[in-house]
Amino acid sequence: MDLVTISENVLRDCLGAKAGEEVLIVTDDTRVSIAQALYEGAKNLGCEAMMTVMKERKLNGEEPPKAIAEAMKAADIVICPTAKSLTHTNARIQAVAAGTRVATMPGITEEMFSQGAMTADYSAVAELTAKITEMLTECQTARIEKDGCVLTLNLEGRKGVPSPGVYREAGQSGNLPSGEAYIAPLEDGVNGEMIIDGSMVGIGKLDAPLKVIIRDGKLQKIEGDKDGKLEVLLANERNATVGELGIGTNEAAILNGIILEDEKVYGTVHIAFGTNTSFGGVNKADCHMDGIILKPTLYFDDKLIIDKGKFVV
Repeated sequence: MDLVTISENVLRDCLGAKAGEEVLIVTDDTRVSIAQALYEGAKNLGCEAMMTVMKERKLNGEEPPKAIAEAMKAADIVICPTAKSLTHTNARIQAVAAGTRVATMPGITEEMFSQGAMTADYSAVAELTAKITEMLTECQTARIEKDGCVLTLNLEGRKGVPSPGVYREAGQSGNLPSGEAYIAPLEDGVNGEMIIDGSMVGIGKLDAPLKVIIRDGKLQKIEGDKDGKLEVLLANERNATVGELGIGTNEAAILNGIILEDEKVYGTVHIAFGTNTSFGGVNKADCHMDGIILKPTLYFDDKLIIDKGKFVV
């Protein structure tokens, strides 16, 4: 299937695009081919299609230019195939507040666009995502266990957020491809140690695991062969803050070193450091960097949710 046909399917099935709606594709110099396919797909569906290209952002979570941010608020649908993530930006938050449906696609490749997580049964993804999201909202604490390491997270008063890959109503947003439930832990409420062995933003797919040591919500130390690429996380307290706990719910997702798909892999857990203001937290940092934990054991309030990578609920 060619990229334009796939684009039409994505726009219609995941975003509910209708003829006459204004569809804005926000991209950078590295993802123009995918953006062009989405532009053509939107035109084929009878939408008023627009495409804007900016230079690649330096970090995930870095804001787009003001002119693009303003345009995002005015469109019915915004799709963002970019190298760096716009998911946790004020531009996306404000667009959603204005009623825009937003799908972010950080790190998307042509290969990812045509296979893996994009091919999932999104009805099944949405069902499991909704279930885990509700459980996240209802529980007070989460505990991750792996290879003798334990990490506890205080979730009290915070709400789970679904990212099911289906954003058909005004003000809905999330990643594409998608399939995760996530939450912002209390910024001073994460303690312990954990192994990150799937992939890590700033490195990609990991050949050897990283070990992170966290006290009172702040990263204290990273141990591993490639920790030098993660220096931004220790540059200041905001960057070092644990901003997210996420659970992958997409059975078609493949671990490939690109966080957009990696964090959706079924039965994985991820933690992220940095900005979480876009989903209920209060920490605005210079970055948002996720690390994937393979085959974890996960508890919500001492109830077993995932047993070594397998859902038991």
